[in-house]
Amino acid sequence: MKKILLLLLLALPAAAQKKGPALARPKLVVGIVVDQMRYDYLYRYWDKFGSGGFRRLLGEGFSYESCHYNYVPTYTGPGHASIYTGTTPANHGIVGNNWFEREAGKATYVTDDKTVQAVGGSAAAGQMSPAHLLTTTITDELRLATNFQSKVIGLSMKDRGSILPAGHAANAAYWYDGTNGAFMSSTFYAKELPAWVQKFNAAGHAAEYLSKPWTTLLPLGDYTESTPDDVAWESAFKGETKPVFPHDLPVLSGATPTAVAATMRAAGEKPAKASSQNLDLIRSTPFGNSLTADFALEALRAEQMGLGAQTDFLAVSFSSTDYVGHQFGTTAIETEDTYLRLDRDLARLLDGLDRQVGKGNALVFLTADHAADQAPGFLEAHRLPGGGVGPAIVRDTVQRVLARQHGPGQWVLSYENQQVYLNRPLIAQKKLVLSQVQDEVADILRAQPHITEAITAHDLLHGSWNEGLGHYQQNGFYAARSGDVLAVLSPGWLEAYGYPVVKGTTHGASWAYDTHVPLLFWGWHVRHGESAAAVKITDIAPTVARYLHIQEPSGCTGVPLTEVMK
Repeated sequence: MKKILLLLLLALPAAAQKKGPALARPKLVVGIVVDQMRYDYLYRYWDKFGSGGFRRLLGEGFSYESCHYNYVPTYTGPGHASIYTGTTPANHGIVGNNWFEREAGKATYVTDDKTVQAVGGSAAAGQMSPAHLLTTTITDELRLATNFQSKVIGLSMKDRGSILPAGHAANAAYWYDGTNGAFMSSTFYAKELPAWVQKFNAAGHAAEYLSKPWTTLLPLGDYTESTPDDVAWESAFKGETKPVFPHDLPVLSGATPTAVAATMRAAGEKPAKASSQNLDLIRSTPFGNSLTADFALEALRAEQMGLGAQTDFLAVSFSSTDYVGHQFGTTAIETEDTYLRLDRDLARLLDGLDRQVGKGNALVFLTADHAADQAPGFLEAHRLPGGGVGPAIVRDTVQRVLARQHGPGQWVLSYENQQVYLNRPLIAQKKLVLSQVQDEVADILRAQPHITEAITAHDLLHGSWNEGLGHYQQNGFYAARSGDVLAVLSPGWLEAYGYPVVKGTTHGASWAYDTHVPLLFWGWHVRHGESAAAVKITDIAPTVARYLHIQEPSGCTGVPLTEVMK
């Protein structure tokens, strides 16, 4: 009997040792993407930031000062996909926000999915899912690693800003519907919105934000980092005569009568009935970001994120910075004011994380899906190189020259993402060699003003580049969805869809002003400091995987950034 007890006692430490300590993981991961954020905004507005937002992230976290995208085109869809898959469009297949589908003979949208239906919003805005995304995401891998016990939620004003980060296996993805001012989803995720989302939507937060004018957070004269308020290259809101403060959001959104209507009433006349309120206007104001932060905080609370046995993941994308940047440009007071207000929204979100899971128990990263070029009007005003190129002119020039060389016919089916899609059946019918026609188009493009280079699909499929323009094009090329010839606009020159009128700015190039974005890590086991090492946006997902001790996404080509880890 004594021998049996002795054996049992000796066996106890071995059994305990087999069980082992609990796996060290953060309670919560929060991925933050700021749409159209240039790296230099971190320091351009530094003196105006408060202590709880960007300054807190930098002061307590780790900053990679030379993080770049390594492909083209630099757009929202590919950017969010690349951050969360750890690879480029060549593997995950998201080659743009839109691309031409040869089989269908028409363009498709990045998250379009006609097999699902809207939940909580308009029909057209709800037929969305990650079906076009060809690889897993870091959020998918977390769900897989925990046998689907981790909770993953994506949210953004943009559908693509929530759906692509949330991945294929998410519990939910929510995006904003401007027709009713509510956050919505699709049947890909659930048949109805949770009660807490319905309650949030019923509170009418969007209408409340639009009930007051957009005035500057600081006195107008304090915006010394920006150009004057009234410049020719900024675009006014519909209903405004000039793009200047204050922006009367109640009037512009239709919530209150216009000044003309008010004057008519004062004179005893009856004005025409005002149209229904335009709740979509909030996207192009900093209050779209505030609404997103409100929704994120409510998601944390209602879903009890970070409070369960497994690590949860909240993917948040702030979209209004992109809308404001497109409309007003990178040096506008509106842009600066949007970032100063975003700084306050970030402070609220970080404080909310502290309350939810305790200080240091959430792992946070912040980056951007792309940056932006300077507004062409701004460049011209300061005698700097750059301007706008009309995409319709490029397309029509290629069509005209090919028709002159080979006879009538629709030779160009589409020009999208600075890419020419050729009519391949017509080329075969004319008994022409596709690669030779592609070479002809490349020569036509190179002869156009402000096009630096043109690379054919044949060359991208059969060549290899380790650096330079070809490397960026190859990383962004997926044969089944990309064009036949890819143009490279000269530095500073951008696609101007309203050409010859060029207002605001855009993005999409492989030049540094579009590829250089912030990359900040903060919180759980993050070392304080900074690095000037050249890193890629595709390194984020494998770094998070290393933190979580899980598999990288299925197509991952990035490497873990171990320098950030304690």
